[in-house]
Amino acid sequence: MNTSDCIKLISERLKTKKPVSIPKLNSYKEAAVLIPIFEKDEKVHILFTKRSKNVEHHKGQISFPGGRIDDTDPSPEHAALREAHEEIGLKRENVKLLGRLDDTITYASGYIVHPFVGLIPYPYDFKINDIEVERILFVPLDFFLQDGTGTLKCIYHEGKIYNSLAYEYNGDIIWGATARIVKNLIEVISGRSSVW
Repeated sequence: MNTSDCIKLISERLKTKKPVSIPKLNSYKEAAVLIPIFEKDEKVHILFTKRSKNVEHHKGQISFPGGRIDDTDPSPEHAALREAHEEIGLKRENVKLLGRLDDTITYASGYIVHPFVGLIPYPYDFKINDIEVERILFVPLDFFLQDGTGTLKCIYHEGKIYNSLAYEYNGDIIWGATARIVKNLIEVISGRSSVW
């Protein structure tokens, strides 16, 4: 399948998907993330960030651009786009939102996360906010489609051990809420669900 057909399929599947919403819980805060996808080298890629060691939560983890929903954000979509601009310099007018995935929870930091998929141009003049982001990485969508379900790994992070769904790409481990969001995207694209 060529990249245009792949992006069209993703867009169509997201339009017909009814995302699972997690109701607001008293002890949980709300956050939103953007899953940026783009065409590079005749393949669809997903953009991830590696969080810096300076952030309050999830230091050094692979994540998507995003963060806490502020009182001034009129919607979760607005928060995801605002955070993507703050973290990597991605302007909201350069993002075509394709749809929303299922909500997920970050167990360690206590957030309900609302994920949104957006098509972005490439190449792009990203401006990394090094207070929040150490670097950007691009992973071909094919890697996740071929891997299928990922693996269950024991992750040692900040003095705790987590059993988590994980994907390993070029030495980077994508795990936790980010891995669950990726799994949900792959389920939407492939039309199948996995055991995790």
